[in-house]
Amino acid sequence: MRANAVLWWVLSLFFGIAAVVYAFWTLIEYGDVPEGEFKQSGVEWVGTVALSLTSALGIFLGFYLQRAHKAQGGELPEDRGDADIDDGDPEVGHFSPWSWWPIALGAGAAVVALGLAVGMWILYIGVAFTVIALIGWQYEYYRGNFGR
Repeated sequence: MRANAVLWWVLSLFFGIAAVVYAFWTLIEYGDVPEGEFKQSGVEWVGTVALSLTSALGIFLGFYLQRAHKAQGGELPEDRGDADIDDGDPEVGHFSPWSWWPIALGAGAAVVALGLAVGMWILYIGVAFTVIALIGWQYEYYRGNFGR
């Protein structure tokens, strides 16, 4: 996490310098052009503000990651040079490799999207199919071979 915080601090510094250079460059480039219908005079504000806000975003994220790193009390495996790849693997949960309910849920979501695009009557069928798939996926361990 320390490396991430340093990365965001460096990016915020880069975008801050880029905003100043961009504002100065557009001031020099367009400073002496007379104003007309398509001419511009002075600083180009859209790019300057966008680069400045990008720098502010980097400051926010760098500050947050630095504070979170200090609050966690220890080093993450990503920050240690002697860590193995398996040290950073968290437990992500239990997944059923034999379950067909995610496919049914995806089909139901596709029918809902089709109903939004084509006609409302298809939407009702898709919502019913999606609700059945959600309930089936939730309760698949309560019946059949895998019930406990």
